[in-house]
Amino acid sequence: MQDRLTTLFKAVADPTRREIFHALVIASSALSITQISNQFEMTRQGVTKHIKTLEDAGLVHLDTKGRERFCNANAKPLKELSKWMTFYEQFWDNSLDNLDHFLNTSKDA
Repeated sequence: MQDRLTTLFKAVADPTRREIFHALVIASSALSITQISNQFEMTRQGVTKHIKTLEDAGLVHLDTKGRERFCNANAKPLKELSKWMTFYEQFWDNSLDNLDHFLNTSKDA
């Protein structure tokens, strides 16, 4: 089984899934799979597969009303990605600061 971060990265790695997620966030309300499918030049089945990946990552929640399924965005899981990236951003900032310090002190010697 994939770990949580791997599932999230997989979900946001694909540009179509990012567009679907963005459309849901911008809509600020539930959109039907049909409404989402109409925005893309692919089959409804293709869009449904992308939505399933987003759902597995916790970025989308599906509700069924009658024969139609509606999607809602959930951006909370993105905080996990942000925490992971922040750690490495700090790591590289510190590494570059150390390199800068080393180069400046070597120049003075």
